[in-house]
Amino acid sequence: MSASSDDLLNQVDQHLSHSNQAWLLGAGVSCDAGLPLMAPLTKQVFRLAEGKAHEQILKDLRSELPDSAHIEHMLSQLGDYTAIANRVALSSVAFANHTYSASDLEAAHKAITNDIAKTIRWGYVEATNGVEEKVGAPENLIVSIEHHSKFVRALFEKRQAGLREPRKPVHFFTTNYDTLLEDALALGCYRYWDGFTGGAVAFREQKFGRAVTSDGLRAKVMKLHGSIDWILGDEGDVWRVRDTDMYPKRNGSVLIYPQSTKYVTTQRDPFAAQFSMLRDLLGSSSELVLAVCGYSFGDEHINEELERALSLPGNKATLIAFCRESTEGLPKDVERWRQSGWGERVYVLTQRGLYWSTQGPLYTKDEGEHDWWTFQGATRFLEDGGTGAP
Repeated sequence: MSASSDDLLNQVDQHLSHSNQAWLLGAGVSCDAGLPLMAPLTKQVFRLAEGKAHEQILKDLRSELPDSAHIEHMLSQLGDYTAIANRVALSSVAFANHTYSASDLEAAHKAITNDIAKTIRWGYVEATNGVEEKVGAPENLIVSIEHHSKFVRALFEKRQAGLREPRKPVHFFTTNYDTLLEDALALGCYRYWDGFTGGAVAFREQKFGRAVTSDGLRAKVMKLHGSIDWILGDEGDVWRVRDTDMYPKRNGSVLIYPQSTKYVTTQRDPFAAQFSMLRDLLGSSSELVLAVCGYSFGDEHINEELERALSLPGNKATLIAFCRESTEGLPKDVERWRQSGWGERVYVLTQRGLYWSTQGPLYTKDEGEHDWWTFQGATRFLEDGGTGAP
């Protein structure tokens, strides 16, 4: 089966106007907003740990992991060691020639997640290619919401302008800890649901297995890896709070994923509920368009969820991935999916062009590259269907 590149661009354009639509957003969508990817975030967390009690624990964790490991991997390793320390009689565990108590490891987890929250809340830009390093602070925030606001406007105004039929809420699944997506939705006056009920201080009402209302909503936001404004309370409650509030008690860590191994963590609320909603939506027999942007397909757990659902007989979900192509080609899982028996439901837009099923790259440029893989490029595609891309 074949199609011309123009036909395929039109198909992608039409899919992105589908009434049942979801987006999976990764760290790449927040880069231009003044927030770091995992490597520079890890670097900054180590810098903030200098001279503090948990600095040696961080160094020991890194010494045991591959050079490519980032702060989430170290948190996962830390969670595993904490679970062991809490289980054994001595309430301690030895690694990298040091012995740490369970309380040492729990304090380190709290300090690390709090440093992550500070970095994400205030912003951090690594020095690269002549660009000076920028470190945000409470009195000097460097985080911008401009690109997120433009994205939601393109999605809800450009794409849905003049449509009379009722629209299902757009489902946003994000691995990001920042609050830029929620803030952009609120500033655009789009009603959304994120599982919490309340005002500036809110409690998490959504639990695993509990039905979700959709009345009058334009969007639903599921933060797969937690958030900088989520706090785990003493009784297991999850609160969304302002940074400056003295209540509720900050005995628990900022709730950032993972706290232990990925599998175990995703079996507990709030993560169990988040992944359950992803699983249910993707596994539905209804037609669905899942667009992906800013995500490198490096999280095996999420990739497994996508593949398990999309490969089911009778599944009608279409995957549209805006992603960067490396010198080795497409991300390995994406390459396998497009070559699979359900590859005709896979579209990939990279700097080289458009891939569909076994075809591609199509719609290549004689000079330069497409910017489709970027957040701004995906937003422009929503605005003009790819016809005006640089």
